[in-house]
Amino acid sequence: MAFDFPKNFRFADSHEYALFEGDLVRVGISAFAVDQLGDIVFVDLPDVGTVLTRGTSFGSVESVKAVEEMYAPISGEVVQRNDSVLSSPEDLQNDPHGEGWLLLISPAEPAHVEELMDAGSYADKIASN
Repeated sequence: MAFDFPKNFRFADSHEYALFEGDLVRVGISAFAVDQLGDIVFVDLPDVGTVLTRGTSFGSVESVKAVEEMYAPISGEVVQRNDSVLSSPEDLQNDPHGEGWLLLISPAEPAHVEELMDAGSYADKIASN
């Protein structure tokens, strides 16, 4: 299956994405990760005000197949979470790069976003697996 990853997104090895929106960074999981999970039935996200450290778990996604941890692609403070995916996990399932976003983070180190893979590199990585 071919995936179309937004060119302005950056991706972590663990399949989370980061997208600058002004001074904040929108975080979610890639369409590839959603596809691998199958039908998503539950999403667990941190509370607003939680400080995340890059590379550490910030929540989980439960599907009919498995429960997978999600890892912070950058460090920073959660300033908003997408509560609609908590009550309607299908939002994440149906539109992971849009309505299915997970968190808005105030980044501790904005330059860390640029250290993530660009869309082309990420597409190459999953194609080689």
